[in-house]
Amino acid sequence: MKTLLVTGGAGFIGGNFVLHLLARGDVRVVNLDALTYAGNLETLADVRAHPAHVFVHGDIGDRALVGDLLTRYRPAAVINFAAESHVDRSIDGPAAFVQTNVVGTLSLLEAVREYWRGLADVQRAGFRFVHISTDEVYGSLGASGRFTESSPYAPNSPYAASKAASDHLVRAFHRTYGLPTLTTNCSNNYGPYQFPEKLIPLLILNARRGRELPVYGDGGNIRDWLFVLDHCRALVRVLEAGVVGETYNIGGDCECTNLEVVHAVCALMDERFPDSPHRPHEGLVRFVADRPGHDRRYAIDAAKIRRELGWMPEEGFESGLRKTVRWYAEHTEWSERVLDGRYRGERLGLGGAGADTAPRAG
Repeated sequence: MKTLLVTGGAGFIGGNFVLHLLARGDVRVVNLDALTYAGNLETLADVRAHPAHVFVHGDIGDRALVGDLLTRYRPAAVINFAAESHVDRSIDGPAAFVQTNVVGTLSLLEAVREYWRGLADVQRAGFRFVHISTDEVYGSLGASGRFTESSPYAPNSPYAASKAASDHLVRAFHRTYGLPTLTTNCSNNYGPYQFPEKLIPLLILNARRGRELPVYGDGGNIRDWLFVLDHCRALVRVLEAGVVGETYNIGGDCECTNLEVVHAVCALMDERFPDSPHRPHEGLVRFVADRPGHDRRYAIDAAKIRRELGWMPEEGFESGLRKTVRWYAEHTEWSERVLDGRYRGERLGLGGAGADTAPRAG
């Protein structure tokens, strides 16, 4: 059984990826996660005792720990999800993003390069380092066009800048040292196990509780939405068949404004909870001041991964959102346990300009 080292495997996308791999049943997963605010063992509760899952609490910046895991478990690939990932938090505290996303990635790359160089020829030839990144590194689009793998980097938030830096380090380690790397840049993910500071789970939970549904600015910011399990399937294809040194954009081809997302969530909540005292849930919507430097539009051109690796998303936005609302409605205990006091839906991303107790969506 092939072994994979997954970093950040207790987070939203990483956790779903670990669950997806274990459901396939053909790999052993060594899962390294620092368990910061968005890393939750609750996501992994059903696989904590799985014989093919080894969880390790630790940081990608701990060179000795990573080196020991590589030596002990001899993985055939490293899949790096580990990152600070929320734009609003990066506005409030950019240093943590640089430390994890840039310095941590560099430390991980150095440990992996040392391990890879010591492998036998056959194992070295088959080894892969897959780095998971974001479409936010490309900046903001106008009314037309989509990001491709050749789009120039123009990050506009501290989070995006830190991810852009990590992408450049991964590329440099391939070009300079020959490390067999692949990079993926994805659009906005949604689905089960997402930390409730992000737009869709925050809307669902606030609507259920009758709390206001704040929307940045005029609600016209556009994102391309990707169901998280479609993303996981894409990453498996990149790992299996991706060309070393290449970048693959992964998108759901589901562009929506934030306001359209809010209306869609409200309609599904009305349908699922017809007796709710908060129905119609659109009555909870409130427009609030925009986020500093808020990118207007992202859109991914995923033609390359579709053409070269044969991947296609299985979920449209309507079907994926319906599954997401159902999951949160049926797993209220998960949300209650992960909301342990460090985040209660308060506004983030003010950059030290003050506090607002109203939760934010956007």
